[in-house]
Amino acid sequence: MLIETHAHLDYPEFAADFDDVLRRANEAGVTRIITIGTSIESSRRAVDLAEKYPSIYAAIGVHPTYAEQANEDVTTPLRALAKSPRVVAIGETGLDYHHLPSVEAAKKKNVQVFNALQSGTEEQLEASIEDGAYKSKQADLFQQQLDLAVELRLNVIIHQRDAWDDTLEILQNYGRQISGVFHCFGGTLEQANEVLDLGHLISFTGIVTFKNGAAVRAVAARVPLDTFMVETDCPYLAPGPFRGKRCEPAHTRLVAESIAAARGISLEEVARATTATAEEFFRFDRA
Repeated sequence: MLIETHAHLDYPEFAADFDDVLRRANEAGVTRIITIGTSIESSRRAVDLAEKYPSIYAAIGVHPTYAEQANEDVTTPLRALAKSPRVVAIGETGLDYHHLPSVEAAKKKNVQVFNALQSGTEEQLEASIEDGAYKSKQADLFQQQLDLAVELRLNVIIHQRDAWDDTLEILQNYGRQISGVFHCFGGTLEQANEVLDLGHLISFTGIVTFKNGAAVRAVAARVPLDTFMVETDCPYLAPGPFRGKRCEPAHTRLVAESIAAARGISLEEVARATTATAEEFFRFDRA
């Protein structure tokens, strides 16, 4: 039996055939699914799904790319949602510097302006200020949710993209008060060990099945068997046989099979280990 630890079942991509999606997951041996909130409204939808379907549990949080739209206080509505016993984690939350505002604005103009931003001009200074404000909003949003996790004694699902050092610096300030999982891990073995040394976990997606996913497969083959979980991040990142199509929780099995092959062990061993890790991390008995 497998646990899909990161799905976005509240997204419209699943509206038309939701019950079939759950049926296919169960047929693939995926018996429990964590659906992840990315905003206050998304988190409400996640809780509603978890309260309706016994195989679904909810994580509630505000994704860093919603920092500009989010209210200054996200703690109050998230705390209210966390009263549901079906809520098993805070997140996804973290830092994402992949689409900084200044770079996105420059790309929409022209190459000349974009190049100016890279070459020490007044435009670059203005861009740096704008980026700094955006990063500050993300950091505040992240810290609010980490504080709430400490308060509620829930673990955290961490999103990190192009913000490695800042993410670790914030987490280090919390020490062992926080236990998190770096979802959709795509870093190096050294980075994986940094995360594990801090007492956190990592989680692998369909990237381990990609032709260009050899580096991630190598990490999945070498980290200790009890330090990671499996997920899809659906509807994104459909594994090898389904590239270009909608991903769904049933594909968790393909992720686990790829990791088993990379490690030279059975699917059953990967399923048993990742299920035990997920059960300890999410503490389903709270529900």
